[in-house]
Amino acid sequence: MNTFSESAATALALIAGLDPVLLSIVARSLAVSASACVLACAGGLVLGAWLGVARFPGRGALLTVLNTLLALPSVVVGLVIYLLLSRSGPLGFLGWLFSFKAMVLAQTVLVLPVVAALTRQVVEDVDRAHGEQLTSLGAGRLLRAMLLAWDERYALLTVVIASFGRAISEVGAVMIVGGNIDGFTRVMTTAIALETSKGDLPLALALGIVLLGVVLALNALIAAVRRWRVGGKDQPLLLEGAPG
Repeated sequence: MNTFSESAATALALIAGLDPVLLSIVARSLAVSASACVLACAGGLVLGAWLGVARFPGRGALLTVLNTLLALPSVVVGLVIYLLLSRSGPLGFLGWLFSFKAMVLAQTVLVLPVVAALTRQVVEDVDRAHGEQLTSLGAGRLLRAMLLAWDERYALLTVVIASFGRAISEVGAVMIVGGNIDGFTRVMTTAIALETSKGDLPLALALGIVLLGVVLALNALIAAVRRWRVGGKDQPLLLEGAPG
């Protein structure tokens, strides 16, 4: 069995040599997570912004459910989607099970509550400070939500980046609905689990290093956006010059 130092050396050689198998898995993982992030943000940002300014009966209960979904186990999501997409399930006619689309769907379901909940908090906080001013200027709830979301775009950018990190580090759901098929549905997290169980530690370690690098880059990007905001880029442009 390879020692840690031998495995690490071989893993670094795989990365430096741009191993085709390694690159294929990394590219597929990035594609799945990016697709899921785009879909989740398309719905989550709108839903979160609306919930940040809307007031209606049952809102508290809805927010409780939304916040609960933040801790939704990925294996449960995978199981539910598996049952929906299975041949005997209501969506079995789509033929998506064990495919790229199934993995994107699973990660979208996992990430959407994160985007919606964090967006709602950001918009609601700024609405407390500027909502009445916008209302006095004639802005309805929908317009108010759009204006506040735009003014907090740098904060919401960190939400988008964090949602991508949540997607790319997920393993349970994509393994269940994707099947971890070599060359088709194998992504970094599922490949790490499989290669470790097989004893192919160098490839597993190489994928782990790349995954950690991606996560590190995402956190560095979030920190850069926050420093940018502190430098004055987060001033509410749409409220400048408003009366009062």
